[in-house]
Amino acid sequence: MRQISPDVGRFLHTIVLARRPRTIVEIGTSGGYSTIWLSLAARDVGANVTTLEIDPKKVALASANLREAGLDGVAAIVAGDASAYLRARREPFDFVFLDAEKEDYASYLDMVVPLLSPGGVLVADNLLSHEDDLAPFRDRALADERLSGLVVPIGRGELLAVRVG
Repeated sequence: MRQISPDVGRFLHTIVLARRPRTIVEIGTSGGYSTIWLSLAARDVGANVTTLEIDPKKVALASANLREAGLDGVAAIVAGDASAYLRARREPFDFVFLDAEKEDYASYLDMVVPLLSPGGVLVADNLLSHEDDLAPFRDRALADERLSGLVVPIGRGELLAVRVG
């Protein structure tokens, strides 16, 4: 099971501490390692984390890891299709971390950007490790006039974008 690197965990943690979001959404929980980093910072700033995962085995593992870390009261795991959750969402997000199936990044971008609050942050993982696969996503995100962003060369490469306006 792939997880983010510790430097990416600290990157996420630091952004949450600086931005002080109220609503944090993670698309792709896996074993919950990134969820723990996000939740530690969320607890410090009075936020909550909603993490979306479709794989029942990963949901069970992440639930156990969050419980063991004492963060199950900070993060809520939504088991099911992230696209359905996002399509039904009406309230804005302040912070989104995207680490899901790479072929779905472009459709997630279309759903997430309208839901980002002004000043809201989008971080997407694997922009360098999957550079060829994610080039269309990267190019669209960086050309989107609603966002100001760049690719940060840490871990497997992180897109960092802020909603303008």
